[in-house]
Amino acid sequence: MLGKFFQKPDPEYSDRVPPGQYLTKGFPVLTYGTVPRISTDEWKLRIWGLVQPKTFSWAEIMNMPQSEFTKDFHCVTRWSKLDVKWRGIKVTDFMKNVELDSKATHVLQHCYGGYTTNLTREEFIREDNFFAHTLFDEPLPAEHGGPMRTVVPHLYAWKSAKWIEGLEFLDREELGFWERNGYHRRGEPWAEERYSF
Repeated sequence: MLGKFFQKPDPEYSDRVPPGQYLTKGFPVLTYGTVPRISTDEWKLRIWGLVQPKTFSWAEIMNMPQSEFTKDFHCVTRWSKLDVKWRGIKVTDFMKNVELDSKATHVLQHCYGGYTTNLTREEFIREDNFFAHTLFDEPLPAEHGGPMRTVVPHLYAWKSAKWIEGLEFLDREELGFWERNGYHRRGEPWAEERYSF
């Protein structure tokens, strides 16, 4: 199975593939539960908590500045995919439309289907993080989190929330689904922050 779907990274990729990871030949789909199917007509992104509450429609998000991204993607289950091509909206551009309370220190990402994952404010509002709606020049498939997901390239992929539906800004850490079930609070691939125990 290793040779069919995954391969040990060549030494030339040692600066791009974190410890314990294998390169995938495809783009595996790992999901807990069922895959939500949301059309762009019904999709919304809500923000609440220590922020001026607001709901963004698909059209409003798509009217924000659009950017192209090519990023490496690392899953906690030990596979990595290099040079993934995305299109979407930088988190930093999105946040220009948000009135955030200075007391907000954390954000809990909420997803269609009930999944949640947490980040600190600093980990979330970074220039290389984005909301993705396009994958390899095609609309983001539902299996990969479409119509919209977040991508947080510097952390393991469970922090890149599929089917994003809401952002709750908090003055404290509140653990998300996998974090409550044994995954690390942060999930930094180069430190192999996979589990909390």
